[in-house]
Order: sequence, then C-alpha cells, then structure tokens
Amino acid sequence: MKYTIYHNARCKKSREGLELLKNSGKEFVIREYLKDPLSANELEQLLAKLSYPPIQLVRTGEKVWKDNYKGKDLSEDELIHIMVENPKLIERPIIENDKNAVVGRPATEIDKLL
Repeated sequence: MKYTIYHNARCKKSREGLELLKNSGKEFVIREYLKDPLSANELEQLLAKLSYPPIQLVRTGEKVWKDNYKGKDLSEDELIHIMVENPKLIERPIIENDKNAVVGRPATEIDKLL
C-alpha cells in the first residue's frame, strides 16, 4: 500500500510525521501542499477519508483565519474554497493511503494508519 504525506517542511510536527514514515519502511510520496496546492476535489476526497467536516481541518490559529474568517458563518463549500486558496490553513501533517487518512497530531496518530 502506498502512502502520501501532505507536508510542510517548516512545521516541526510535519517533520516528525515524515521521520516516522521514513522509519516505517513503507513506500510513500511527499506532497508539499504549499508548493503544490490541493484542488477542491482533492481536498473533498481527503476530508472524506478523514471523516472530518471541513472546519476540523482548518488551522484557526493562523493570522489569515483570524483576520479574514473568524466568527463568520461559512458553509462547508466556502471552507473548502478558503483552504484551497489559503493552503497554509490546512492542518498538517496529513498522511493518507488508498482508503484512509489521519492528521499526524500527535505523530503517534500515524501509527493507526500504518
């Protein structure tokens, strides 16, 4: 089974997740989602694998969220669009395989997928 890690190299938790994947011996690819953003369709598929509503994947502590979206009544489609336009708002790291996905916070969550 092949794995994908949605990774931000500047994030300590994301680097921890990547290290865990490397040490697992599993085959995986790295997608630096800030450089190669997800489409709305890809994000919807990822949310389905996570069994998350969109708001659960939003990093609400980010300045762009606080300045532009905090306190607004946003639909799921609007939240997906906001994350596509502002990939920095997507929680990280996310690790997926063909059937499931997890957010690696804490990194031990990744073990559930492996």
